[in-house]
Amino acid sequence: MQDRWSDDEACRFVAEYAPQWGEDLALRTYSSRLLGAEERLVLHGGGNTSVKSYATSVLGEQIPALYIKASGYNLADISPDGHSGVDLEFLKRLRVLQELSDVLMADQCRAHLFNPHAATPSLETLAHAFLPPKFIDHTHANAILALTNQTEGEKHVRQALGDSVLILDYVRAGFELAKAAAEAYESRPGSKAMVWMRHGLVTWGATAHESYQATIELVTRAEQYLAERATRPLVVQVSTPPSLAEQRLASVAPLVRGLLAVPSGDLDRPWRRVIVQSLIDRETLDFVDSDRGKQIALTSPLTSDHLIRTKALPLWLDEPAYADPSKLRRQLSTALQDYATAYKAYVERYSARMPREIRAFDPSPRVLLLPGLGAISAGNDVHAAKVACDITAHTLAVKARVAAMGTYQGLSESDLFDMEYQSFQYAKLGKSDELPLGREVGVITGAAGAIGSAIAEGLLKSGCHVAVSDLAGLPFEELAADLKRSFGDRVLAVPLDVTDAASVTRGFEAVIKMWGGVDLVVINAGRALVSSLEDMKLEGFRQLDRVNTEGALLMLSEAGRHFRYQGTGGDIVLVSTKNVFAPGASFGAYSATKAAAHQLARIASLEMAEIGVRVNMVSPDAVFSHGTRKSGLWAEVGPDRMRARGLDEKGLEEYYQKRNLLKVRVTAEHVARAVLFFATRQTPTTGATLPVDGGLPEATPR
Repeated sequence: MQDRWSDDEACRFVAEYAPQWGEDLALRTYSSRLLGAEERLVLHGGGNTSVKSYATSVLGEQIPALYIKASGYNLADISPDGHSGVDLEFLKRLRVLQELSDVLMADQCRAHLFNPHAATPSLETLAHAFLPPKFIDHTHANAILALTNQTEGEKHVRQALGDSVLILDYVRAGFELAKAAAEAYESRPGSKAMVWMRHGLVTWGATAHESYQATIELVTRAEQYLAERATRPLVVQVSTPPSLAEQRLASVAPLVRGLLAVPSGDLDRPWRRVIVQSLIDRETLDFVDSDRGKQIALTSPLTSDHLIRTKALPLWLDEPAYADPSKLRRQLSTALQDYATAYKAYVERYSARMPREIRAFDPSPRVLLLPGLGAISAGNDVHAAKVACDITAHTLAVKARVAAMGTYQGLSESDLFDMEYQSFQYAKLGKSDELPLGREVGVITGAAGAIGSAIAEGLLKSGCHVAVSDLAGLPFEELAADLKRSFGDRVLAVPLDVTDAASVTRGFEAVIKMWGGVDLVVINAGRALVSSLEDMKLEGFRQLDRVNTEGALLMLSEAGRHFRYQGTGGDIVLVSTKNVFAPGASFGAYSATKAAAHQLARIASLEMAEIGVRVNMVSPDAVFSHGTRKSGLWAEVGPDRMRARGLDEKGLEEYYQKRNLLKVRVTAEHVARAVLFFATRQTPTTGATLPVDGGLPEATPR
């Protein structure tokens, strides 16, 4: 474990934050980020750090304060306001109580915040308050958990870390743990740290540097101890190449995603879908393909902090029938039903202990382990699925280390339930409000242009996970970079040529491997040509036909096959054109090929309705740009139209604006809203065309 402390960096944090927050909190922020940057110490909101300092009241009084990491905040990127300030003297007085419920404890902590708008302090606030040292660090270090989560764990902790470290048997986090930790500290006040069995490590110091160094030193000792005693590593029985696992993922992920979708009771949006992430690497494959992989995987989590992300147990699928999709679907369906039945029984066994304000989680697994493939995790969005995936990677690595030297022993089932259904843990999941398309995956062709980029932005703002596709090149690269800066992991760039069937298939596979499947396909790629019928070259017509008609057909075909396989319906929106209904002179190739695509989409609405797929069209008039992105179509057509009418670019835009009934400029955002109307299923509609043209009587669908 590397000591990353830098006096220069510490001084930089003091210079940046101390004027507003004070030196103590500035250094607390620095060392917290150091801990959070190391995944072997904490993951995704795990761990806690605190500092005892002072707060200034409105009367100018200096009041003793505990600044404690707020519940759910990530140490890796925490800022000073991520440590909520609480009245320390009041917190210490709570120790006289015999018991204190989680709800009442949270209420008391919130009632004594110095800033009433601050985030709720951590579940372990009282433990930090009752322990005297100034700086306290609590981590869920992999190496420490590998020592504590096995038979004779206390003996291993003592041998690895020495007598200066206190050892506290498992106590449920909250008021009970806070009192037990304080009593243990007072029994040996000269101790340098404390290990909470099956929970984690607590270190302290008079300075942030001292506490941080204690963590690094003790975790390093634990790692060395484990390495010296790893005499029985897992034996890999069949070594699966990662490339084969990736190939299998393309067919398995849509099945998993479809089977994990939960009926919503909404006839328009009948499924509550999930986003999936995969874990395919050498370590994971060796684990699931090993002699004892199943035995040690189906044990409790490393720490109760992981429960709300992964549930107590993963689902393990024996001998997946990768070569037989029908059989594999049956295997997965049966395994998921069995898992749900077992989970419901588990909840029922302890339902009398469930807090009244909490409802049972859905009974589906968060993590699936498949020999020959690796791990698949599921969540409401890509962030939740990624968190489960990351925790799984660390969990399997630690359990393999334990198996190499001993026997894994985690928390009891009753302890797991108490933590899974604890109000503080529940609160970490955040607000339940979801954006309309938060569980959906969309694909857009021709995304680098004006209309495509606006549709991408519109879908992303509605929560959708969006794969933008277009021909490779600078405009496409710039679009992807811009979207990723704003929307992060919900953006995937997939170079795709709609005229190439293999490219279309590869594009879908790339999206499937990233998020598990596709729910919305926006067919937007198109080309234009200005030529009279007399002068038109056949090859020019064929070029448009390949993009506008054949490209639409290939996308419709691939989407239909995928939606049928995934089994939860879907949506297709074709970006058509007013020229389908009101063609223009010298625009025959475009009008004819787009009309053909439009007709294919109408036929798709007939053929795919039986599998729950809605196919609709939006029909815009001239859209010239979206921000700095010019329309590729109008780059081809515009010069001819300007010459024909004796107008410049601005004048041409005004011409098109004045010719519609509403006298409005049709924008790419207008088209995006039309797509969103269909994507969010505002009405039970399929096979329809929505004009986006400001009112052109001659272009009204009929």
